[in-house]
Amino acid sequence: MVREMIKISIAAAVALGLIFTAGCESSAMTGATIGSLAGAGIGQLAGGDTESTLIGAAVGGGIGYIVGNEDDKKQAEEQVYQLHQEMNTVTVNVHNSNGSIVAVELQKYGVGFLGPRGEYYGNLPTSEQLWPVYGF
Repeated sequence: MVREMIKISIAAAVALGLIFTAGCESSAMTGATIGSLAGAGIGQLAGGDTESTLIGAAVGGGIGYIVGNEDDKKQAEEQVYQLHQEMNTVTVNVHNSNGSIVAVELQKYGVGFLGPRGEYYGNLPTSEQLWPVYGF
């Protein structure tokens, strides 16, 4: 009877964990949930009693949280880098003699700008200044 209740409790915990994990955007929370569920299952298999199950869930949840938290940090750093790149990019449209337009992306560099071919401009160049290099 007691074993049956434990199995039902674990099944309910797994079901609830999956429900909460499905709507979670944080890798730390997802990792903690998955780690807790895996740890609970391993604890139950290893010890076969409630105490082993709880210890396994706690250890698994802690490890899952740590791993997921590191993933969250890495994603945040990538987003900051991406935003920094976007904020320091300026596009100047160069109009060609045939009516076409070439979009030249310049990167802010110190007080000036770097062109796609590595050329440096002391200030934001105009379309006419970029035409000899990128136009036709």
